[in-house]
Amino acid sequence: MSSLARTDDLFFSRAGIDRPQVERLVGGALRGADDGELFLEYRQSESLAFDDGRLKSASFDTAQGFGLRAVAGEAAGYAHSTDLSHEAIKRASGTLKAVTAGHAGTIADAPPGTNRHLYTDDNPLGLMPFADKAKLLAEIDAAARRRDPRVRQVMVSLSGEWQAVQILRADGSRAADIRPLVRLNVSIVVGDGDRQETGSYGTGGRFAFAHVVDPATWQRAIDEALRQALVNLGSVPAPAGEMPVVLGPGWPGVMLHEAIGHGLEGDFNRKKTSAFAGLMGQRVASPGVTVVDDGTIADRRGSLTIDDEGTPTERTVLIEDGKLVGYMQDRQNARLMGMRPTGNGRRESFAHHPMPRMTNTYMLAGPHAPEEIIRSVKRGLYAVNFGGGQVDITSGKFVFSASEAYLIEDGKIGQAVKGATLIGNGPDALTRVKMIGNDMKLDDGIGTCGKDGQGVPVGVGQPTMLIDPLTVGGTAA
Repeated sequence: MSSLARTDDLFFSRAGIDRPQVERLVGGALRGADDGELFLEYRQSESLAFDDGRLKSASFDTAQGFGLRAVAGEAAGYAHSTDLSHEAIKRASGTLKAVTAGHAGTIADAPPGTNRHLYTDDNPLGLMPFADKAKLLAEIDAAARRRDPRVRQVMVSLSGEWQAVQILRADGSRAADIRPLVRLNVSIVVGDGDRQETGSYGTGGRFAFAHVVDPATWQRAIDEALRQALVNLGSVPAPAGEMPVVLGPGWPGVMLHEAIGHGLEGDFNRKKTSAFAGLMGQRVASPGVTVVDDGTIADRRGSLTIDDEGTPTERTVLIEDGKLVGYMQDRQNARLMGMRPTGNGRRESFAHHPMPRMTNTYMLAGPHAPEEIIRSVKRGLYAVNFGGGQVDITSGKFVFSASEAYLIEDGKIGQAVKGATLIGNGPDALTRVKMIGNDMKLDDGIGTCGKDGQGVPVGVGQPTMLIDPLTVGGTAA
């Protein structure tokens, strides 16, 4: 059964509402608007958390609703409800008149269709009994505690969701998508005397639970979380000052996502609040730096068959060989900037309006072996994993804390360090990239991006990369 047919069953047959009547309501609500749509959503989500040797929490939620949007110039009206009925949609259409009244717009053409499927449409929640999930978490907990006598605490969580969406436009065109999403997380606390440290590992994507509950997957999660915790247990205070910094492959791409990616979203550039505003075609990074946003990678956490406006996702080159060549666009910002939508119009749920958001954002590989990059550094920092960070989109200034980092001394990886923070300016840091590795890697499927109070799943990635110099905030005396 196609995605349209399955979502027709969810939103019309089961709800007992007439689709032609809904289409007439949408057409009337968007009369005079430049763009807009009715976004229908049905979502099931489940999460289990095992902590302190027992199942500490479990939840199962079902939500459905609609969001109706009208766009007129730079203004947008949005109304939403959990009541999926003709009356609720009619009431919502009345609230949009404040935006469309007196506006003589011509409704934009619908996005192109696609028959592409990037992930299964099976519902992961029903494919594995709840009791089996709880039993698995207890097994992971026990296995982690057996690994090492220094293990003091284990936290394991398993979550999944199944989201079905359908998008209706004023001309009667429709698009639909069915999106699974699962994630497994393992955190381990180790201790030696009065000192305790933590390590964690997560993995997931747009597939059923079979992958993350495979013993090979969760055993690796335990190994990696324990390895990080023990590394941190033996760490020393990080140095401070300007120095060469080597970023590891994969998850360190979260710094690229935050410090660079948000500044390349269309709305910030249209409003000229991005550090990259007005720089199209200019050099903004070192030669060899190519950054892309790609929502078309099969089964990835950040991928989407279509975005939340119905536009098929694509591979968008943002920076090519150091030059700014593209922005990530939703429909409204693309129209106002005279550009093309790139399939980056995303929203957290039916209760939120769409805006330009990243999908899977990463830097392409370069010519250097990772070992060559490390050997080139006399004294510096090797940052492998990151925790939290803060970024100012307008200035590009960032601060990121490294959850796993090492000293580099005489071209060799040395002592693990604790408390290292990387401080800099995103656009400036791109111009200080000196070497790019040949080992590009995507993260393991754990990213969630926040913007204007909305969270959406994303992916990040990069190869090993040398930035020289970068300011390191440390704790060493």
